[in-house]
Amino acid sequence: MAIKDYIRERFFPHIWCPGCGHGMVLNGLLRAIEKIGLDKNEIVMVSGIGCSARISGYVDFHTLHSIHGRALSFATGIKMSRPELKLIVPMGDGDALAIGGNHFIHAARRNMDMTAIIINNRIYGMTGGQHSPLSGYGTMSATSPYSNIDNDFDVVELSVAAGASFVGRTTTYHTKQMTDILGQAIIHKGFSVVEIMSQCPTYFGRKNRLGSAIDMLEGFRKNTTPIGSKAKQKDPDLIERGIFVRKKMPEYCDEYDKIIKRAMKGN
Repeated sequence: MAIKDYIRERFFPHIWCPGCGHGMVLNGLLRAIEKIGLDKNEIVMVSGIGCSARISGYVDFHTLHSIHGRALSFATGIKMSRPELKLIVPMGDGDALAIGGNHFIHAARRNMDMTAIIINNRIYGMTGGQHSPLSGYGTMSATSPYSNIDNDFDVVELSVAAGASFVGRTTTYHTKQMTDILGQAIIHKGFSVVEIMSQCPTYFGRKNRLGSAIDMLEGFRKNTTPIGSKAKQKDPDLIERGIFVRKKMPEYCDEYDKIIKRAMKGN
């Protein structure tokens, strides 16, 4: 299938702000799905609430637009009832790790076969630019006009500690890497987490004087580096990107099937 076959063209033009990275994430995701060759009837996309959640409105898959922070819970129910389907769950940083934080860590430890995409633009964009769990110390927002004093999560470290069997990170600048990592995450049998650092020029960029969307993309190029690079050794503040974890673990639905068979035998 071609990319256009995965899109609900009647809902375009999209509602995202000019320069927003969410459309770039959608592009990378569709290219990954096209490369894998999935039929759109094999896919269910579940989203919560926020700018990132609007992605589910633009794809011609089975989709469910759920409530804030609960996308992984709804996805879990779908996967348990239809384990043959591919579940893709795009979330924002607040949706996934604030109100949805508890659901996230337990979804990771269960290792259910689905792909969680955390689009990290470091802000609540839909509701006026409040700081999120990923905004970081010293950043400015509508709810931290004199600077944010909360430390941020490291999505990769949190995902690894919670037990995710696939963990990757990339940015909207690194489009080819984004498509590659998303593709590998989708075909991985287990709970996959892909953090995508994305620009929000309207709120985060403006409040923190980071310039235009292009300036923010250039920042991703300058401030990130491949895992284990010499540049990281010289500058520990650089953010690493790539695939951090990929391991085989028992998948939840497979293990649940074993429990059913054991119960049917009476053992």
